[in-house]
Order: sequence, then C-alpha cells, then structure tokens
Amino acid sequence: MALRTTKHSRSGTDNLLGQVIAGRYRLETRLGEGGMGVVFRARHVLIDRVVALKLIRPDLRGETHLRAWMLREAKAANRVDHAHIVEIHDIGETDQGDLYLVMEHLTGTALSSEIAKGPLPIPRAVDILEQMCAALTRAHDLGVVHRDLKSDNIMLTVKGGRRDFVKILDFGLAAIARDARLAPKGAVFGTPEYMSPEQARGEDATSHSDLYALGILFFEMLTGRLPFRSSDRETLLEMQRSGLAPQVAEFRTGVPDAAEQLIQRLLQKEPHKRFRDGHHLQDELKSLQRSLPMVPWEVERSDLPVAGPPAPPARSSSVSEWGTRAANFLRLVARAYPNGKAPSDISSAADKAWNLAALAARLEGEVSSHSKRLETIERRGRGLRAEIGRKVEELSQDRSRTLRDAAADKERIERLKQRLGEQRLVWEDAQRQAKLAEMSARPLNSVRSTFEEAGAAAARVTLLTEQISEIERSVAEQEQLGNELAKQINGLRAQLQRYSEALEGDLNAGRTRIATRVGTGLAYEREFHACSEALMQHLRSRPECRELLQEIDKEGRASNLMQQGISPSSDSDKTLDADTDEHASLSHAISAQRASRH
Repeated sequence: MALRTTKHSRSGTDNLLGQVIAGRYRLETRLGEGGMGVVFRARHVLIDRVVALKLIRPDLRGETHLRAWMLREAKAANRVDHAHIVEIHDIGETDQGDLYLVMEHLTGTALSSEIAKGPLPIPRAVDILEQMCAALTRAHDLGVVHRDLKSDNIMLTVKGGRRDFVKILDFGLAAIARDARLAPKGAVFGTPEYMSPEQARGEDATSHSDLYALGILFFEMLTGRLPFRSSDRETLLEMQRSGLAPQVAEFRTGVPDAAEQLIQRLLQKEPHKRFRDGHHLQDELKSLQRSLPMVPWEVERSDLPVAGPPAPPARSSSVSEWGTRAANFLRLVARAYPNGKAPSDISSAADKAWNLAALAARLEGEVSSHSKRLETIERRGRGLRAEIGRKVEELSQDRSRTLRDAAADKERIERLKQRLGEQRLVWEDAQRQAKLAEMSARPLNSVRSTFEEAGAAAARVTLLTEQISEIERSVAEQEQLGNELAKQINGLRAQLQRYSEALEGDLNAGRTRIATRVGTGLAYEREFHACSEALMQHLRSRPECRELLQEIDKEGRASNLMQQGISPSSDSDKTLDADTDEHASLSHAISAQRASRH
C-alpha cells in the first residue's frame, strides 16, 4: 500500500501485531499511516484472505466526527463499487471502541513515486488520467465526492497482465453529495497542493472539485512538478484561490495543444467554467487518446510493480486433530487401566475430550457454512451494486450529452438573437427608406430597390425568428429528457441505497453469527486444553503409555511450529505452502484468538 510511515505512531501500534480484530482479522504487518488511521496487512483467519485493515488512531477515539467520516468512507466506496476504486470488505468496531476498515490488499507503487522519477510519457499520463476519470465519474454519478484526491492516493498495480492499473485509495474525506453536517462550517480539509479554489475558500467540495484535482494531477504527470508550490500553507491556498496556472509548455515541449487546453480548463477558478461533469471530461480524454501516436510507452523494467503472491498463512492444528488426540487419550486410559477401573476424574476427562472434539467438529462445519453463505452474500452484493452502478452511469452519460447539447443550442440561440436584433434594425431602416421613397412620388423603377431591401430584411427577420423558435423547442425537449433521466437516476440511487442498507444488515448478522460461534469454539478449546493437560499429567508416569505419549508430544510440537509458519520437516527453512483450502478450520480462528490474548 502507498502509505506514509511516521515514527510517532509506530511505537504504539507494533504491539498490535499478531492480535485478531473482531475474531476474524489477524494483524500481520504494519504498512503505514493514512489520514485517519494506521494500516496493517491482515489475514482473514476463516477464509485465508489477505487484506489491508485500517484502525482509527487511538488518540482520535473521542473525535466523533472523524469516526463518522470513517464509517462513511466504507459506505461511500462500497456503494460505488468500481474496478478502479479500492474494494471495501468490512467495517466494524473493536472491543476497545476503535473503528476498523477492511480493504483489499494491493501490491504496487503510488503515482507520486512514479512522478518523482520524472515526467511521464504523454500516452501513459493520459491513460492513467482516463482511468481515474472513469472511477470518479461513477462516484459522482452516485453522489460521492472524493475531496482529497492526490498522487499519494493513486496506486498503480498490475491486473490481468496490464500494468498501470489504477486504484484510487482513501475516500477518508468522501461525502455523500450535499451532506455537510459532519464538518464544521467553513472548515478547510484536504491537501493544499491539490485543493480546489472553492475548498480553499472553505466551501463545500463538489464533483467539480475532484475535476480540479485531476487537472493538478495531469499537470504533475506531464511536468514532474506541481503548478502551485509554496512552503507556506496560507500562501499555497491563496494561489489556489486566485493564482493563474502556468502553461505546461513552460516546463515541457511537445505537449499537444489539446492536452494543454484540457489542463487549463480543468484548472479554471470558477467551477462552472470547468467541464460540465466527468462524462464530458471522459469524451475529451478519449478524443485526445485517439489523436496521440500509436507508440507503446511501456517497456520491460525491473522497477515496475509486479503483484506477488501473498505471504503464506500461519496454519494451526485442525479440529480433526482434536479427534485424533481424544482417541489416543481413550487408548491410553484403556492401556493404563485394562480392567476398566480408571479413576473417575480421568475417565471423565477422556470422555469429555472426545465429546468436545465432536462438538468442535460440528461447530467447524457450521462456521464453514456461515462463512460460505457470507461470501455468497458479498459476491451477490458486489454484482448488484456494479449492475446498478453501470445503469446509473449509462443514464448519466446520456443526460450529460443531452444537457451539453442543450447548452450548445442555448449558445446558438443567443447568437441568433443577436443577429435577429441586427436584422430588425436593418428592416426598420429599410421601412423608413421605403416610406420616404413613396412620399417623394418618384418613378416606381427608381424606388424598387428600396422596397426589395425592405422585403428581404423582413424575410430574414421571419427566418431567424422561426429558427430561434425551433431551437427553443428542441432545448425544451432536451431539458425535459434531462429531467426524466434525472428522475430515473435518482430512483436507481435510492434503490442502491436501500439495497446497500439491507445488504449491510445481512452481512452484520452473518458476521455476528460467526463471531458467536468462534466464541463458543474458544470455550471448547479451553476445556479441551484443560482435559488434555490433566490426562497428560496423570498418564505420563505410566510406562505402558510412554510410546503413545511421545507420539502425542511430537504432534504437539509440530502443531506449535505450524502455528509459527515453520515446516516441521527437517528442512525447517522452507515456508509453508500457501495453497490452502478455501475455508480454514475453526481451530485456525481459535488459535489466532488465543494468541491475541497473550
């Protein structure tokens, strides 16, 4: 993950490694720190999925507005569900009251790191910008604004063999459109280098604010530097509010005029002077891409990010091994007391271990079943969200083009009205000249041209009036169509919100069921451990049990090594095979939970 690391927070978070969050996510490695929390690489102990888990910083535990923003981050990003936006798997609260956010784990480099190497080839920069634009357009269609877009929040990964596959991270300041209740009025949030003029004035961020940030990013990719630079925050904010953006040509030659014009339009100080929306920008970007020479910019380089396999899981003994151990204990008791007269506590402990192994095996099946059901709900949810999102995108694209056509027709009407005014003056002047000629009683031949000019002027006025009326009718139809499309879009957005809320309820219920059963499994594990200790302590002094006890001890040492991720074979340097079953055993979760208590 492309996240900054701070010395201040490291000492307070490294001791969390190895702990299990919400009974499901074991923290493995500290990745860095985001805007509101520390991010770890974690592993889902039930389905063996590697994830990135963000914990809100403990010192912000009392900041209710930041907690609300973090909750909204997951809901907003999940509602969008776009290939170029980081996927959110889960959100919840720890026993200590800290919020956590679980995202897909990404391997790649931040766009800022690539820019630090120098300006990007023009086709590459346009390709990255087009992917960012596609993701943000979908978000804007669904009422979500990023608010803090910057090169640190853009990850370049590899997917399906394609390099520079864009993932937008950290919707930490994302807001549902027109919902500013959680931020103090006039507060300025975001990164000054990428902040839009309206944000720098303390106004609410809109979709046009994200377009402004895209303009900054495009300038930065083409030149290797930011358009506005200052070490003083207030000076930088004033530059964003009123400073004119420099031309790309001042820092790099050979940039197409279309790219220069696109940047200058994105960096307009007034939002309405930028592109109408993301769809408008996408159309211009695709036109720019078609105009660029078909020369591949990408070459094989060892420093380009290549996604590798996740780290091997730390396996633990399975519940089936509980059954084997319980059976061995029954054999040991029978061997130690062939007459069947074992002490009652020992006989009871052996029977209890066998019963616990059976209960744990059934419980493991339940957990696996619930886990599969939860995954099915998640897959169905992602599919339906993506389907609704595509429908909204298609309707929004049609509406964008319709309203752009209407705006172009309105401009045409204004030009025609100006010509109409000019022709009315010509007509009025021609009428006056005709009346004067008629009053002078001159011969008809001498005044004919005057009357013809008056008639021609009248015809031009009539024609322009009809043209204006026809275009006005077309504009009215376009605006009506735009309103109808808006109603359809709002209906789909409301449907998506209702569905998302219902889905979240189902997911939370499933997670609660799993957490409850894991808790029951922990209790079984404690009881089984107590029975094992009692039996081992009692039977260790019996010579007839020595061989079988040594075998049990060997199995126990192997299990401990497996929990540490070390192969019990003679070649102990080899790591465990990463190819595991789809669903880990219940004891995997139990052992992880147990480790977190120590």
